[in-house]
Amino acid sequence: MTTLKTVKEPKARKKTATIQIRPVSKERMFESKYGYFTQDGREYVITRPDTPRPWVNVISNGDYGLIETQTGSGFSWRENSNLSRITRWDQDLIRDSWGKYIYVRDRDTGQFWSGTWKPSCPKFDFFEVRHGQGYSILKSRHRDILFEKTIFVDVEEPVEVWKVVVKNETAERRRLSLFTYFDWCLGNWADTHREFHKTFIETSVDRQNGVIFGSKRAPLVPSFISTGMTEKPLEGFHAATPKPVAYDGDKESFLGRYGDPQAPQAVVEGALHNSVGRWGDASASLQVDVDLGPGQSKTVVFTLGSTRSREQAERIIRKYSNPANADRELRKVKALWNSLIQKTTIETPDPAINFMTNVWLKYQAISGRLWARCGYYQSSGGFGYRDQLQDSQIFFFSQPEIARKQILLHAEQQFPDGTVYHWWHPGTSIGAVTDCSDDLLWLVFITLNYLDETGDESILDVKVKFLPDPKTKEVTEGTLYDHCVRAIEKVLSRFSDRGLPLIGECDWNDGLSHVGIRWKGESIWLGHFLYGLLNRFAPVAEGCGEKDRAHKYLKRAEDVKRAVNQYGWDGEWYWRATKDNGDILGSKKCTRGKIFLNAQTWSVICGTATPERAKQAMASTEKYLYKQYGPLLLTPGYDKTDPTIGYITRYAPSVRENGGLYTHAATWAVQAECMMGRGDKAYELCKVFNPILRGLDPDLYYCEPYVTPGNVDGPDSPNFGRGGWTWYTGSAVWYAVVVMNWLLGVRPVRDGLCIDPVLPKEWPGFKMKRVFRNATYVIEVKNPAGTGQGIKKIVVDGKQQASNIILPFQDGRTHKVQVVLG
Repeated sequence: MTTLKTVKEPKARKKTATIQIRPVSKERMFESKYGYFTQDGREYVITRPDTPRPWVNVISNGDYGLIETQTGSGFSWRENSNLSRITRWDQDLIRDSWGKYIYVRDRDTGQFWSGTWKPSCPKFDFFEVRHGQGYSILKSRHRDILFEKTIFVDVEEPVEVWKVVVKNETAERRRLSLFTYFDWCLGNWADTHREFHKTFIETSVDRQNGVIFGSKRAPLVPSFISTGMTEKPLEGFHAATPKPVAYDGDKESFLGRYGDPQAPQAVVEGALHNSVGRWGDASASLQVDVDLGPGQSKTVVFTLGSTRSREQAERIIRKYSNPANADRELRKVKALWNSLIQKTTIETPDPAINFMTNVWLKYQAISGRLWARCGYYQSSGGFGYRDQLQDSQIFFFSQPEIARKQILLHAEQQFPDGTVYHWWHPGTSIGAVTDCSDDLLWLVFITLNYLDETGDESILDVKVKFLPDPKTKEVTEGTLYDHCVRAIEKVLSRFSDRGLPLIGECDWNDGLSHVGIRWKGESIWLGHFLYGLLNRFAPVAEGCGEKDRAHKYLKRAEDVKRAVNQYGWDGEWYWRATKDNGDILGSKKCTRGKIFLNAQTWSVICGTATPERAKQAMASTEKYLYKQYGPLLLTPGYDKTDPTIGYITRYAPSVRENGGLYTHAATWAVQAECMMGRGDKAYELCKVFNPILRGLDPDLYYCEPYVTPGNVDGPDSPNFGRGGWTWYTGSAVWYAVVVMNWLLGVRPVRDGLCIDPVLPKEWPGFKMKRVFRNATYVIEVKNPAGTGQGIKKIVVDGKQQASNIILPFQDGRTHKVQVVLG
């Protein structure tokens, strides 16, 4: 049993006169009761620990990743947050009670607390958490000890670094001990059968290097035995500088029998027990003693990582045995993120749009979606075929060569018949073979966008392997162009007698999972999408010497458009789909799901609608779907589970895709409004679901105000306006793309950089620095007449030009562009 020792009450301590507990900050931007943005928007500062939900940072270098919440909770992984998790964690948004913790104990009084709010929940005299790009800084002040933990992931190495600074704010000597604690997982995250999985993990210690190791032995367990799950087992290490005086590798030894992380027995007693081996419940704890003179501060560097060999681990540990290297590597982290977010920037009259577009949307898409592939609300670990393809567009603004690699990576996940994995886990044989009808077309869509951005037609000739043929097991290859053609041809082979594409298990909306499982249901949204792709891909086919194919695609496009308008128009808007039995979704005749957002917005985006129908469809969209906190995905939400529609109907009405704001799709509504020339309406939509502005009412919104949520509850929910599913959402990249390309109207086309803003009339203009095809364009747009659109004059490097398309210079230089609207 855990026993609590009686501790002495300390005498009142004399404080040094020079201590300034809270530095005077610069102007606080968008401040709420829980925090604010710094003036440059690069950090969000949380000023109290009890945020409505965990407000987190997702930090990754593309190989190693971690999540850190404002309470100090979270978890870590290597390569795959699902299959190769380093530390144990349970998704509990209410308690946020699993993490990697540091305790502070006064060796003279026996008093102890956690340096972060969790797990002990001290009543801090001062609390502050700063989330930045690639790092978080967690500060607290308790019992006259200032605690500061800076956590980041090394740019190149598979290791996270906790630089801990403790400062004595009294005029007396303080003798402290720091204790770390976390549970090893070292494999599949779903090791809920801990009594089974713990038998595969062992801990050991290397006193010379001040490190405790945890390793999980290779899986030989067949899948039919208990929880013999697929995993990629790891070896982890946890070290400290100065070297620890003691350690524990067994959870019971640290916590005590029936102990609790809030008050672990080892911390209460002030000593670890040097427990390791194969026979316990594997955890890791290090004890570092720190003595501080009056006003003195000292630094302790903890590392946690996972390597393929002990030699690599020892090299990393030696690297961080010099605390100065922690500062040096943190500078590298900041330099990396500067290179990714500062090449293309905007300056508009709206600082909320500036902060999101310049900093946080890029960071969310890259660190959270592409590199970590993980968030607090969803730990994925794998690649979604359509998901990370779309996310890769974020690199267009900085390093499009990375997007090129992403496109080719996804091409490798295609079968010879053109179908693709819906998602897959790299380095394993795990991949989802589904009858989703749209996944394969996103390879074409993003390839076309890449060609517009770069003009790099050589990518079409790159040879990429197909997945093994399911029947013959033969592995073949084809050019990327061939991969795109096979995707298109596959979709063209799956049409109804009426000339509409079949929806299969679903199209973009996975929740429509049962609409067409017998391959009879039709998709109007897919018709819009395919029409746009065929028109855009036809010139590519012709450029590759296939004029007949180009002609065929243009003809098929017109056939699709004709069928969509003949059968899919409901009088005031386009319906969404038909079921296998012919029933319509998204019609005024429906009692639920009368109108769907994507069926309207994509009719404008792809040009399927006539001008009159585009106007009517968007008017209906505004009337029925535009709500206080953004456009709903459909309305009204389904209130009964319907096996002929799909799992979308399992959600409560107004939750996620079932009648809530689905942020990914909401960004396309902004694009459609821009294409309709309605700048004021487009900007209004941008604002109503901008996380920064929503975050000004945090007890309604709940979510972090610095990243986009996947969804916001709609009007049928008692939590109308509450967000959720942050970080792991495709909305981040699309919010950035739509603002840059359509609202501000600086977008790539095959011939160059098109300038076509659709601004709110009240804006005097904006500025942009845009990297495009090996040149930098410094653009200033003025709106003197208050029209918000219409090009009156464009001057490039002092020369007026007749076209609104700036031909690419590709000279590595900076060019000045002046634009006057009206």
